[in-house]
Amino acid sequence: IGVTHSSDYSMWKKNEYASNGVRDFAEKGEAWALMKEIEEAGEKIQSVHGIFSAPAISSGTGQTSTELEAHPRHPLVSFVVRIVPSPDWFVGIDSLNLCEEDHWMDEVSVDLFPYDAGTDSGFTFSSPNFATIPQDTVTEITCSSPSHPANSFYYPKLKILPPIAQVTMVKLKKSQLGLSAPFINLPAKSNEIIDTVS
Repeated sequence: IGVTHSSDYSMWKKNEYASNGVRDFAEKGEAWALMKEIEEAGEKIQSVHGIFSAPAISSGTGQTSTELEAHPRHPLVSFVVRIVPSPDWFVGIDSLNLCEEDHWMDEVSVDLFPYDAGTDSGFTFSSPNFATIPQDTVTEITCSSPSHPANSFYYPKLKILPPIAQVTMVKLKKSQLGLSAPFINLPAKSNEIIDTVS
């Protein structure tokens, strides 16, 4: 699930607490609460321009695509993609600006790394539900953090975890109303999911 928005809105931020909607989506894939939060933000302060989603990738590797529309007053893109199975892990982007110096970017690619929503304390992809009480903040999962040999991403000999996905956004057209760009061609590398917006 993703949105184009202004700087007045935040879907999620590293080192801050996940909303109930992000928690439900990351833990269970339930989008209702997150959609309600997005709609309320759009209605109250008109900070959200559009909502987009892409079809799920059904296996460990693959690609998917969608289109989104940005607007001069709403040039930022944020999204979360649930990692399945997992306790509460996701990949995503927080407030990527598609407009640089009053010009829409023609193409932008971003490597995506796993995040822990801070709401479930499971260490492995298939951990049983184990609520984090009190809730922790959203943190990036690295090859050494959380530092526990049972952690699915624990590789102490690596300096940096390779990206788990990649998204590429390509400008399709520019109109007076904004920018239309799609998520396209999410090519996979080994067992990584690569999200590409083309």
